[in-house]
Amino acid sequence: MAWLCVFIAGLLEVAWAGCMKLSHGFSRLWPTVGTLVFMIISFFLLSLAMRKLPLGTAYTVWTGIGAVGSVLVGILFLGENASFERLACLALIVLGIVGLRLVS
Repeated sequence: MAWLCVFIAGLLEVAWAGCMKLSHGFSRLWPTVGTLVFMIISFFLLSLAMRKLPLGTAYTVWTGIGAVGSVLVGILFLGENASFERLACLALIVLGIVGLRLVS
């Protein structure tokens, strides 16, 4: 259950980062509200997961999911660069996440 909480919290991190981008510096109401709501739920789920998982593992997996997901959203929906170098770095992050999951 703790891993499910981390996974969902990571997806919500992607959601709040995307909403933050769409809020244009918190100048648009609904993306700003979305940012805050997704952020609160994401932090709450992360805190639940940390009851069972080590701090370093839970936090690193959460931020890794958020980082990889945010880059993918940028590439797929916002026209950001999808260079080989960026994708290779994402692969390294994913390898680190999988490695932490396997040893925890």
